[in-house]
Amino acid sequence: MSKTDSFLKFSAMTGQRGCQKIKRENLHAGFRIIPAGIFAFFLALPVSCASTPFALVDEEVSAGRYQNAEDILEGKRSSLYGSDLILYYLDGGMLSHYAGDYKQSITLLANGDHAIEDAFTKSVTENAASFLLNDNTKTYSGEDYENLYLNVFNALNYYHENNLEDAMVEIRRMENKLRDLQTKYDVVEQELQGESSSAADYTGVKINFSNSALARYLGILFYRARKQYDDARIDLNWLKRAFQRQKNVYPFPIPSTIDEELKIPEGEARLNVLSFSGLSPVKVENVIRIPIPPSNWIKIALPEMQKQPSAVTRIEIVFDSGEKYNAELLEDLQNVAIETFKIHLGVITAKSIIRGAAKGISAAGLNAAGEAGRNQKDGQGGWLTLAGLAVQVMAELSESADTRLSRYFPAQAHVLGLSLKPGKYTFSVNYYNNYGGLVDSFEQKDIVLSASSLNLIETYCLK
Repeated sequence: MSKTDSFLKFSAMTGQRGCQKIKRENLHAGFRIIPAGIFAFFLALPVSCASTPFALVDEEVSAGRYQNAEDILEGKRSSLYGSDLILYYLDGGMLSHYAGDYKQSITLLANGDHAIEDAFTKSVTENAASFLLNDNTKTYSGEDYENLYLNVFNALNYYHENNLEDAMVEIRRMENKLRDLQTKYDVVEQELQGESSSAADYTGVKINFSNSALARYLGILFYRARKQYDDARIDLNWLKRAFQRQKNVYPFPIPSTIDEELKIPEGEARLNVLSFSGLSPVKVENVIRIPIPPSNWIKIALPEMQKQPSAVTRIEIVFDSGEKYNAELLEDLQNVAIETFKIHLGVITAKSIIRGAAKGISAAGLNAAGEAGRNQKDGQGGWLTLAGLAVQVMAELSESADTRLSRYFPAQAHVLGLSLKPGKYTFSVNYYNNYGGLVDSFEQKDIVLSASSLNLIETYCLK
């Protein structure tokens, strides 16, 4: 790697985080030599992030009014999503699921599944435009965790529709996607390396996620309900392996009741509670500027995936008879989102550096030619300098990170399994904050538990 490439890599890896904005303190010391007019132009840009157009939808989601949220989202579909149909399918599908409109959720998430597959094929042909401007010129093809978890929630949709066969199809589809994840990005990496050999320094990232405990957990339950006990045991072993081999994604203990799922006492019913909390990560723009003396710079804009804080830190199931049980963390979906984003980010980083360097160096070259022309008094120096300024302005305005992402996947999944006598039970699923305060509570009234069927209860508090 050349010294220039090494410097760019170091700068890219150590840049400042933040929204898409320019602050005085974020400018590199080298920019003190930028001509006053250019400097003033960029300081005049907005210094705060725009308020989200999803505010009304978010408010309803936080309050648990999911049908209202879905109605608002549908009414504002064009203004919220434009041509980004995948984001609409994912957000609408998740809100429909929370609202209990499982048929609508199945339709939207299935549409999203097909659209993601089609968009990935298109993205290979759209690479040329993204090399000239930015990744926002490409059709949004979905992040890998979105592509994976849409099948989990469609499996739950089918369960609620009493269709275990199609629920299992969705779980196996997710597992196939996990196996194909690295192969998928090998294709993108090859395309990128065809553009520049230096791309190899930023791609070739390997992820440590190929096995989802949440998917395996549902597989155990669905196979058990279908009396396919050998298959259920296989998924149980894979669930344990997920915790053993993927410590970066599962840095917490395996739930203590997992082994009991296939050791139900004869004549007893098994109650399984699956509780989701929080909201999935967001992307923010991370801008790095590298000066090219005397008056130009390279702008690199990268997306960074960040976790969202949740009000929920503990989930407790309380029966009307007084018994209390804590649900245990099974999967942190945000960990999976960030881990699977590593491959994508490697590709994005390589493209951004190549593209940003080409723009910045072109502007610097025109400025240098303009300076030489003025020194020689050949009459062309002024025009070349203006051309260099135009290229620099274009580079500054066109370089922006793709921060598109769905909004309504949950952040964490907690589980509880209990073997009980068949019969009718009433209990509450309580969500608590870090101080022991009650965030929300959901009563499950007169739930009939049968020894011969799957008794899976799903709740969510997206705060």
